[in-house]
Amino acid sequence: MTADLTVPPYETRRLPTARGSFAVVDVPAAPGSDAKGTALLLPGYTGSKEDFTLLHGPLAARGYRSVAVDGRGQHESDGPDDESAYALDELARDVLAQVAALGERVHLVGHSLGGLIARRAVLLDHSPFRSLTLMASGPARISVSQEQRVRLLRDALAVMSMEECWRAILAMGPPEEVGGPARGIGGPELLRRRWLRTRPAQLLATGRQLCTEPDLVDRLAAVPLPFHVLSGSRDDTWPVADLDAMARRLNAHRSVIEGAEHSPNADRPEETARALADFWDGIEPSAGG
Repeated sequence: MTADLTVPPYETRRLPTARGSFAVVDVPAAPGSDAKGTALLLPGYTGSKEDFTLLHGPLAARGYRSVAVDGRGQHESDGPDDESAYALDELARDVLAQVAALGERVHLVGHSLGGLIARRAVLLDHSPFRSLTLMASGPARISVSQEQRVRLLRDALAVMSMEECWRAILAMGPPEEVGGPARGIGGPELLRRRWLRTRPAQLLATGRQLCTEPDLVDRLAAVPLPFHVLSGSRDDTWPVADLDAMARRLNAHRSVIEGAEHSPNADRPEETARALADFWDGIEPSAGG
């Protein structure tokens, strides 16, 4: 049966936490469904909560509440101009505060940069989580080709305004890690608006981290949680072969979404939601506890 990709009615709300207020889209399980749990969805570099818009309906139909969040300094969540505030461990502590504010253990999903943040949160404290899904997010630093593009963006941010940078991005064609997956989910105006609202310090700090992130897979593998590695069948940011190898090292469930690239949540939302819900359905209630 084809999943309902209709976007459920929702409004952006503020999630107050011990580490500040974050903009979230919070979509409950569908009425009449067997409510099974909550997923917290973390977007990637230059991304936002809107990147998961097409997942909410299918996940709700499967009985899952989904909460997509703008991280510190992303889109509609405020942040300081100090780059040190965007170190991955700081962003990971924000995630722990968000889960505490939700008041229940969650399935954690991180797309791309969001996956690097998610695994840091799990390494700091795995107890608030029922599982971890790394979506198009690899074992260490991004590929050389994407690293070059992120470095170009960081160099531009040092001398240009956000508006000037946006015009330059459009002129050269956005790469995987700078364009984001929200195409078709609000269109060019959403992409421009969230770019202009994102803090340059956030982009500078997290862009640097994407280019230098060490391999933490062995540390992560020691954490007693169910793991899921999900990606498209093609990915220029982390090669699919590297994602396959990471899944083996984690003894993780592996999902490859045919016809999708770096953003399976936008490229193939129905198949991506099904893969997520199937993984969560297969976890014993006591898993990760």
